[in-house]
Amino acid sequence: MSESKEIYFPNREFAKQARIKNMCEYDELMSWAKEDYEGFWAHWADEKIDWFEPYTKVLDESDAPFYRWFTGGKLNVSYQCIDRHLETRKNKAAIIFEGDRGDKQIVTYQQLHKNVNRFANLLKNRFGVKKGDRVVLYMPMIPEAAYAMLACARIGAIHSVVFGGFSAEALRDRIIDAEAKVVITADGAFRKDKPYMLKPVVDTALEEGCDCVEKVLVVQRNNEDVVWIEGRDYSYNELIEAESDVCDPEPMDSEDPLFLLYTSGSTGKPKGVQHSQAGYILWAQMTMEWVFDVKENDTYWCTADIGWITGHTYIVYGPLAMGATTVMFEGVPTYPDAGRAWKMVQEYGINQFYTAPTAIRVLHKMGENEPEKYDLSSLKVLGTVGEPIDPPAWKWYYEKIGGGRCAIVDTWWQTETGGHMISPLPGATPIKPACATFPLPGIMAEVIERDGTPAEPGEQGLLCITKPWPSMIRTIWGDPERFEKSYFGDAKKDGKPVYFSGDGAIVDEDGYITITGRVDDVINVSGHRMGTAEIEAAIKKHPHVAEVAVVGKPDEIKGESIFAYIVLKNADDTFGEEAELAKEINQVIAKEIGNIAKCDTIKVVPGLPKTRSGKVMRRILRAIAKGEEIKQDISTLEDPGIVAKIQTCVIG
Repeated sequence: MSESKEIYFPNREFAKQARIKNMCEYDELMSWAKEDYEGFWAHWADEKIDWFEPYTKVLDESDAPFYRWFTGGKLNVSYQCIDRHLETRKNKAAIIFEGDRGDKQIVTYQQLHKNVNRFANLLKNRFGVKKGDRVVLYMPMIPEAAYAMLACARIGAIHSVVFGGFSAEALRDRIIDAEAKVVITADGAFRKDKPYMLKPVVDTALEEGCDCVEKVLVVQRNNEDVVWIEGRDYSYNELIEAESDVCDPEPMDSEDPLFLLYTSGSTGKPKGVQHSQAGYILWAQMTMEWVFDVKENDTYWCTADIGWITGHTYIVYGPLAMGATTVMFEGVPTYPDAGRAWKMVQEYGINQFYTAPTAIRVLHKMGENEPEKYDLSSLKVLGTVGEPIDPPAWKWYYEKIGGGRCAIVDTWWQTETGGHMISPLPGATPIKPACATFPLPGIMAEVIERDGTPAEPGEQGLLCITKPWPSMIRTIWGDPERFEKSYFGDAKKDGKPVYFSGDGAIVDEDGYITITGRVDDVINVSGHRMGTAEIEAAIKKHPHVAEVAVVGKPDEIKGESIFAYIVLKNADDTFGEEAELAKEINQVIAKEIGNIAKCDTIKVVPGLPKTRSGKVMRRILRAIAKGEEIKQDISTLEDPGIVAKIQTCVIG
């Protein structure tokens, strides 16, 4: 915790205008939630949601852990995101789109309303999609992807967005599990000024086992040639013009499913995380307002993809529910150069910028001084998501991008939580770099032992949410037993199972929470338990190390030995023998932690296996270290080819 001792206080001028202005206000909100939990959530549900019919019960715990929120209430999430804004914001930009090639489009709330209604009518009238049907989206980052999500919500269909970088096999698995009736895709899109294709991947996915799919709707984006199968494939561009722009929103029960989003499981079989209507949209809006403090005239940009929960909550649903202007970007922040993101901040006057630590490190490495070329004075809040941010990256982000005046909200949450759980509040929380800080108001996040006793300050415990919250996962689609076992089988408090995140965390003497990583990322060497995050933090202090991942490898004498994968800052760096680098790194470890934490094996590799959100897949690295066959689906990785390259470096 020593590197987190320095504290950065909120910008005073910003704090004066913030929704939560200081820690006294934060404490009052937390006290309110602890004293009157249901009353707390009822207040916000009444204030934030435009109900068609009022709910009759705030929280139903009768079938725990299958909790139900705001039972009896009727609403429509599409209406919540669009219709209710039309009286006051119809000409306001809802979505600002910038394509990879620099093409631009501004969609007002009135235009969004018409486009979503037409899309909804196309699905309902042309394809026979009705309430409860599943629709899979395999889309690039274009406005039509948002239209499709909102159109499904409008007619009560359950959408399942599959990231456009997934393989045909991964797409097929998700289509079959959801029993999707319709697939919505695009011919392709653009990336680094070159077209890439999506429709052929869908064609391959549907070759076998997908009899549930009746229609495929194709948005023509890059106009490359694709195969059209008569009776199955239809052009969105041709059909949409004939559809009416009037479509009444379907009244939905609070607990009706809104969407499924598949996330990797420890068994290798994807888990269909199911989110409901009211609880999800309530927390999406509240966290937009509290964590990013977005105001009426702000322009907000999240760099994620809609194929991930971050894109769902913080590109589409959260911003639109609060009537904000959200930026959608098709390209990559480093193309055509490392100034692309900062150029967009300057051009659009971006006020809130939300990205992953991986992206920050890449932008830093490729263009350390690029931010100086642009006017970034519009920025108010900087956010990070996907993994804990390391102190050096945090400092560069704070000083060079935020100019030392913007709060960094280092958000901890998961696909399963629906929205932020632990995060600084930009106008209130004194920040310790690389520290998630405190639970948000209403969220009862605690670091405990498996029996529910609080972990001692400075000691790693299990990060659990000890009370249900509105935006939580409702179940795993089609597998309620797996849901209970995966999330409510590891920890208890007061004798009752509580939600275990799978992450470990440490609470310091000031009550700040630091995420240490997955609890299975602990190595037991000769009876000494060491977190991989601690070892990795030490190794990163070597001047030539850019990235590192540490795993345990079985050892006959020690039980486990420490195996480190190293990515160098400069691929051309040479140390003669790899043993020379290993010696230097172990000297750093010995200095920072002690000899017990020295690595037995250190391998230089060209990269690490990561998901698009930046999470390092250590299960793959453990298997490689053991010389095992990789059985996990690697198509979900940012670069599936990296696995073979790592194996070559390790095995030869």
